[in-house]
Amino acid sequence: MHKTSISAQTFRNRLREAGLRACRPVVRQVLTRHHWQQRRLWAQTHRRWTRQDCQKVLFTDESRFCLTRGDGRIRVYRQRNERYTEACTLERDWFGGGGSVMVWGGVSQHHRTELVVIAGNLNAVRYREDIPLPHVVPFLQAHPDMTLQPDTSHTARSVRDFLQDRNVSVVPWPAKSPDLNPIEHFWDLLDRRAIPPRIVRELAGAMVVEWGNISQQELANLVQSIRRRCTAVLNAAGGHTRY
Repeated sequence: MHKTSISAQTFRNRLREAGLRACRPVVRQVLTRHHWQQRRLWAQTHRRWTRQDCQKVLFTDESRFCLTRGDGRIRVYRQRNERYTEACTLERDWFGGGGSVMVWGGVSQHHRTELVVIAGNLNAVRYREDIPLPHVVPFLQAHPDMTLQPDTSHTARSVRDFLQDRNVSVVPWPAKSPDLNPIEHFWDLLDRRAIPPRIVRELAGAMVVEWGNISQQELANLVQSIRRRCTAVLNAAGGHTRY
């Protein structure tokens, strides 16, 4: 049998002729069947939230910002409308190295908490003492008509009991659903606008400055996107969305 060898460049040319481009895969969290089901149920329940419903929620989260990122050598060949398909995304549960800063914040239609820079890692006890006690509870006491969308990475019984003892109303939230939380795009804005830092201390300072610089109108637009996010989750049957 005669074997024909094809160069890598010829292969790439044929892919381009077929309308496929080499792109970095979108990195997403790993979703189990249970996650898909819970996300779909939550979206079904909350897709009819009104503007008034949205503005009564304090959306909270923590995020890690890294000085360096991966070199992005992995590529997938896709067409223009395939960016968020499962075959063209990459699931990961870890952050890049090179130094990083973890921050916590909360946003609502008309307000935001201060941005909290977190030193080291948070266990349940430290999270309760450093986040809900000095930041969440005072905020909600000042705005008694609001409810809390909690950070799902901290769901220890002690934290739940702490919030319940202080009469904090909590919105049930499906695990591994950053695309449902408007604050995730707030993190993206911070990441894009902060001056590229050289050391971790500069990174923390840049995050705090830009947190205050993002306009309230931008924040309000993100909060009002929750219904569109629910629709996107339903259209994906509980799977990943473009958000």
